[in-house]
Order: sequence, then C-alpha cells, then structure tokens
Amino acid sequence: MKQAHSLAIKLKPLLGWHQSHIDLLALFIFGLIQTGSVNLTRIARTMGPSALTDSHNKRLKRFLRSFDLNFDQIAQLITCISAPEGRWILSLDRTNWQKGTFKINILVLAITVDEVAIPILWTLLPKKGNSNTEERIVLMKRFLRIFGLERIDYLTADREFKGIIWIKWLQKKRIPFRIRIANNTLIQNRNGNRSLHATRLFSLKANECMVLNKARRLWETQVWVGGFRSAKEHVIVISSHKTQTILDDYCRRWSIETLFQSLKKRGFNLEETGLRDMERVERLFAVVALSFCWCHHAGYLLDQTKPIKILKHGRPAKSKFRYGWDYLCTLIFNTVGLGQQIDELVAHINNRRPKIYAASGYF
Repeated sequence: MKQAHSLAIKLKPLLGWHQSHIDLLALFIFGLIQTGSVNLTRIARTMGPSALTDSHNKRLKRFLRSFDLNFDQIAQLITCISAPEGRWILSLDRTNWQKGTFKINILVLAITVDEVAIPILWTLLPKKGNSNTEERIVLMKRFLRIFGLERIDYLTADREFKGIIWIKWLQKKRIPFRIRIANNTLIQNRNGNRSLHATRLFSLKANECMVLNKARRLWETQVWVGGFRSAKEHVIVISSHKTQTILDDYCRRWSIETLFQSLKKRGFNLEETGLRDMERVERLFAVVALSFCWCHHAGYLLDQTKPIKILKHGRPAKSKFRYGWDYLCTLIFNTVGLGQQIDELVAHINNRRPKIYAASGYF
C-alpha cells in the first residue's frame, strides 16, 4: 500500500526501528483507520493482495506476540503528536471489559486536550476491579521519569482513586490534584474537633456549589474541599491547593470517558479483540493509541481551516477525533492529498520533538 509506505518513511527517523517493523506499524495504523476495528483478520485484508491475507495476519500476530515495544518511547511520540504546549491536565482512570472468560482491565493515564483525553501511559491489571495504590504510584513514577513534575498542571481522578497512602504520596511529590471522594468520607469540621460525613460540611440547594474557605484534615493530610449538589446527588472533590475552580477542574476528568468511548464502540471497537494475553493486549493498545492520536490531530489541523459546524444547542456536530478519522478515511481511499497530510503531521512532530525528546536517549 503506497499510502502506508509514505507514513513509514516519515516514522523511520522518529522511532528508529528496523524498517520491517516500521512498515508493519504503518500498515497496522492504516488498517485500523480503514476498518474501525482491532480485528486482525479485517486489518490484514487492507494490507495487500487477498492471496496474502493469511500471511499479513501472521505478521500482525507476531508483532503483538514478540516485538519488544518501548512504551516510554510511544508515550513521547504521542505527546509530540497531540499534547498541548505548557503544563498538562492529567486524567487517571480505568477501562475494563470481558471477552468470554478473559477479563481485560487497563489503568490509563491521559492528557486532557479540549473535549477528549490523549492516552500516554497505561498498564494492564492482572485482576478485575479497582487498581491499588502501588499500581497507581508505579504509573505516576513513569510519568515523572519521562516528562518531569514541571509538566503537570493537576491530576484529576474519580472516587476509585482514594486512600491515605495514595493522597500522602501525591502531596509528598508535590503533584497537584482534584479527586472526587465518596459522600460518606469522614472529614474534620472547621474547628478540627469532630469528623463529619463530607456532605454535612455543605448546606446546598439543588444545582448549587461551594468551596470551603479553610483547608480540612483528611487521611492525615490537609486538603481543600469543594461540593456540588445536583438533583440526584452530591459531588465532593478534594484539592491539594486552594482554588475556587476545584469543581470545574474536576469536570475536565470527563474527557477520559470520551476517550474510552472513542477507543471502543464509537471508534476502533477495542472490545472486539480476541487476544488472550496481557502483553499482546498492551501492545495492541499502543497501536490503537497512535491511530487515535493521528485521527485527533488530523481533525485538529482540519478544524483550523474548516471549522466543525456548531449545532443549534451549541455543541459541535462531531468531535475532532471523528472529524479527522472521516477525513483520513477519505484520503486513504482516494489517495489524493494523503501525502501532504502526512507531511503536515510529521512536520508538526519534528517541530516539537526537541522539546520533548531532549533527555530521552532515543534520538
């Protein structure tokens, strides 16, 4: 496929892999975008003559089975493609599904960009259910080693990500956070002489919000607390720093939910994978993440010249990911203009690479 060959030429100096691996990655990405599926047989059908479909399928399986993929390198490439300049809003969450008796549970750290999050680091959990403190800390330590504390604006996370050791570790490492807590969490009152359920610290009517004007003691540390009451429930969020935007900051976490929807049924149908090995699923997730980022970035570039239509209710007709995905599919099938789009994408990456890769040791 000539289109994939054009992408492979541009990826070669960025990744430094053997040419055969670069070629296969480019074909893999194009196949994902064309089929909207992680089904390897469908992807193999896009890679060349139908008589070689079985051979292509075996190549894809061999790549997922045995290629020594450097996930830190992939994280750096992803941030070059899609991450904004300056400090980043991080979202930490988990996505899981079950295929037959095989359970897939992925802990993902992502960067919030507009209405969606960009996955940069992930780990497969060898269990079902919530992550534990050690698993979260290991993922955050990887981020700090690759990118440094100075790239973090703040970290957002849902009620699953709680605990004394976890919050104290974030405070110790000076990582700002906005994390939702359960409504029955015990927090000391203003005078510090009594612990109350979090909701009792607020007197709110429906659709009202409030940030307490004094830090409170929680889990052996001092935090700032904000609360919102909807028609159905309270939302209580803790912050490492005093700010009146605690609740608005926390709402940025929803971008990672949009990401998971784009990777699953509204995008590449990640849940369709028939893989039954943790390492192979982790490598597949890397290819899916790269494909997603290319689509999102293509949509971002296109939106600069031909903005997405805004509907009457004030929301865009489609996401930048979907906008870019549709555009790339058109180019792939028509071949016209695809080379220019690849050049624009890689030129953007090359312009940003020195800032991201200077201390990486990869280039």
